[in-house]
Amino acid sequence: MKIQMVDLQGQYQSLKREIDSAIADVVTSGQFIRGPVVENFQGELAGYLGGPYALGVANGTDALQIAYMALGIKAGDEVITPAFTFVATAEAAALLGATPVFADIDPETFGLDPARLAALITPKTKAIVPVHLFGHPCDLDPILEIGRRHCIPIIEDNAQAIGATYKGERTGYLGDIGTLSFFPSKNLGAYGDGGAVLTCNRDLHDRFFMISNHGGRRKYFHESIGLNSRLDAVQAAVLRVKLTALDRFAEARKAAARRYDAHFADCSSIATPTVASWAGHVYHQYTLRIKNGRRDMVAAHLKDHGIPYGIYYPVPLHQLPAFKNAHKSGPLPHSERATREVISLPMHTELTADQQEYVASAVLEAVQGT
Repeated sequence: MKIQMVDLQGQYQSLKREIDSAIADVVTSGQFIRGPVVENFQGELAGYLGGPYALGVANGTDALQIAYMALGIKAGDEVITPAFTFVATAEAAALLGATPVFADIDPETFGLDPARLAALITPKTKAIVPVHLFGHPCDLDPILEIGRRHCIPIIEDNAQAIGATYKGERTGYLGDIGTLSFFPSKNLGAYGDGGAVLTCNRDLHDRFFMISNHGGRRKYFHESIGLNSRLDAVQAAVLRVKLTALDRFAEARKAAARRYDAHFADCSSIATPTVASWAGHVYHQYTLRIKNGRRDMVAAHLKDHGIPYGIYYPVPLHQLPAFKNAHKSGPLPHSERATREVISLPMHTELTADQQEYVASAVLEAVQGT
């Protein structure tokens, strides 16, 4: 049985007519950089997420770097990020000379643990970056309260969780800044790279634009050193079409997650994804914890059966060579344990019940040693 980790071809077929037409319109117009298609997408994206301002940029890593630059983060500053996440969250801060300070995670939701946050704050802390990992939001209220108490901005790394909800509100605009990635495999994925920066603050939005435009608000007048980071019109055209289907995509992912959950319900050696009472999960990944040290056996068994999987992430950030001089907070046991236990199964909008039964059967065979 042929199974893909992400079925972009199948998703394209379901929207082919609309996407082909949208791309053709851009090509016919000849307006490939910014222009009305990008402006329309930015407005529609902001409206979908419930905020006023959204700026399309070249990718999700640029979105983070632009957010840090807009806050004036520089060498000698500190940025608190979880240790269990993709490298970009910390990398973008390190590129500016700032020091990533790694926090441990909540072992149930994989989000930054508010209970372990306050102890990491110093006079050098200039931002806190909760990551809504795998499509499940962090517990934001206590993080936001800590930020307010210490006058530290909160940046939501929403790259994996567009459409997720926290206490009924969509993530992205709940902190001071939100960032998105439109990498093709994301829930809202482009046909190339793309990202966005979100805020409710007009002054911050203007800074985002200036930074992304070589540090200038108008051509050839550069007020600061910036970046060249723009979402192109072809990607915006694709994203506009897919944004209209995003809620339908999310429901398909949730239905697939329920089917997986049912397959694993009676296996005590497998922990299925937690969904907190205050959370709306959108399942960018369907991530299991395999107990009793059998994760790598499961991975090998899936490989033998031609079933794709992902281990996100095999090494916590504080143990990577790139950050050997950054870590200041001692062992991070929940992050370290997660890297030994997690495995993500195929999850996409075109996944069928028969495919999931095949995947689940292989996982259970490996866990149970049959």
